[in-house]
Amino acid sequence: MISTTDTTTGAARTRRPGPRTAPREVRNRFGTPVPVRRRTGRAGARREFVWGIVFLAPAVIALAVLRVAPTIDAVGSSLLKAFPGGLIPPTFTGLGNYESLFGDPAFLATVGRTLLFNVVINPLQIVVALLVAVLLTQRIPLVGLWRTLLVVPVTIPIVGSCIAWGAAFNPQGPINAAITAIGGGTQPFLTSPRQALACIIIVASWIGIGYWMMFLVSGIQAIPGELYEAAKLDRAGPVRTFLRITLPMLRRQLLFVLVADTVANFVLFVPVQLLTNGGPQDSTTLLMFDAYRTTYGYGSQNLGSAEVIVLTVIMLVFVVLQFRLLREDGEDA
Repeated sequence: MISTTDTTTGAARTRRPGPRTAPREVRNRFGTPVPVRRRTGRAGARREFVWGIVFLAPAVIALAVLRVAPTIDAVGSSLLKAFPGGLIPPTFTGLGNYESLFGDPAFLATVGRTLLFNVVINPLQIVVALLVAVLLTQRIPLVGLWRTLLVVPVTIPIVGSCIAWGAAFNPQGPINAAITAIGGGTQPFLTSPRQALACIIIVASWIGIGYWMMFLVSGIQAIPGELYEAAKLDRAGPVRTFLRITLPMLRRQLLFVLVADTVANFVLFVPVQLLTNGGPQDSTTLLMFDAYRTTYGYGSQNLGSAEVIVLTVIMLVFVVLQFRLLREDGEDA
C-alpha cells in the first residue's frame, strides 16, 4: 500500500499499486521466444559501438592489407608501362596494356580456354558433390566411413595430390597399366594437347568434390525432418522430394558453394604449374597461370597486372550472374 496526501483537502488517501506490465514477448517466425534487449541509453550504445570496432578491426585491417591494397596496386600498375628489369622508369599508358592484351590472339585463346574450363568444371563439381551429399545423408551401411574417405583428399596438401596424380598419369603409370590390362592402348594424358586439360579437371575435381560435399551435407542435415515426413505422407517419390524440398532448402548453401567454387577454379594455379607448366602447346594455360608467367617469367609486371584485372572482372561477372540466378524470391540482387 502507498499513502499519498490530497493537495486540495489535505486528507490522506491510500493508493494500491497497479500490476507491473510485463515486457512484451517477441517470437521469431518459428514461434521461439527471442530475448528483448533493454535500451541502455547513450552510454551503453557508445560502449557497444566501441567494442564493435575493437572486434571488427583485425578483420577489416586484414581485408584492407591482403585484398584492397593489392587490388588498388594492381589497377595502378596495369595503367603503367616499364621496361622489364626496372631499367627505365615506368610511364603512364592508360589502357595501353589492355589494348596489347586483347590484340594478342594467344591471350584471347587463353581467355576462351579459361571460360571453357570453368563452364565444364564448376557444374561438374557442384552436381557430383550434391549427389554424393544426398546419398551420404541416407541410411546406408558404413556412411561414416564413406564420408571420411571422400574428405581424405581435402586433408592432403595440393602439392602432394598433384605429385601423386602426375605419377598416375605417367605413360608407365598405374592408369595406363590398367588400360593395357583390359586390352586398351597407352594414353599420353598430360603430354597430349587434347587430354591434358581434362586431366587437370580430374585432379581439381578429386580435391574439390569432397570439400564442397561437406558444406552440402551440413545443409541437408539442417533441413527439418517434418518436411520429409510430410512428403512421405503425400507419397512423393525420391526425385520429387529432392526437387521440391531438398533443392529449395539448400538454396543458400548452394549459392555459397557455387560462388566459392567459381572463384577457386578461376584462380587455379598449382596443378597447372606442377603437372603441365601450361603445356603441351599452351593447352592448359589458364589466365591465372598466364598472369604469373607474364609477371615472373617474362618480367612484365604491368602486363601481368592487367591480366589479373581482366581475370578479376570476368570472375565478378560470373559471381553476379550466380547471385541473380540463385537469389531467393523477394531478395534484391
